[in-house]
Amino acid sequence: MPELWIPGVEGPHEELVSNIHRQIVAFLKSKPVETAEVEVDLRDGPTVRLESISPEPGYGFVTLRPAPDEDDGGGEEWIVPLTTIMRIRLSAAEAELDRVGFALPEQTDR
Repeated sequence: MPELWIPGVEGPHEELVSNIHRQIVAFLKSKPVETAEVEVDLRDGPTVRLESISPEPGYGFVTLRPAPDEDDGGGEEWIVPLTTIMRIRLSAAEAELDRVGFALPEQTDR
């Protein structure tokens, strides 16, 4: 009988995502740009450019929303275990009309 994995990673997911958002704001303040590009490397998966990240649903999972122009996930939301996130890369968003950078929540102080 295979082992049954039950979600339940303890931790303040809201605080983690809030800290990621604060780091993006700090990155933007340190650069002469208005918008950041955020890419996530997933363990045994793709590198995806994000539109947003949410702490929901919790219990060891977060929700990633790939940027709309991504061929492998635009317009989708991915609920992934936190342990699958290998790296988050911040860079200045390229000034292209058809690309949107990362969308910070409105309450984040910029």
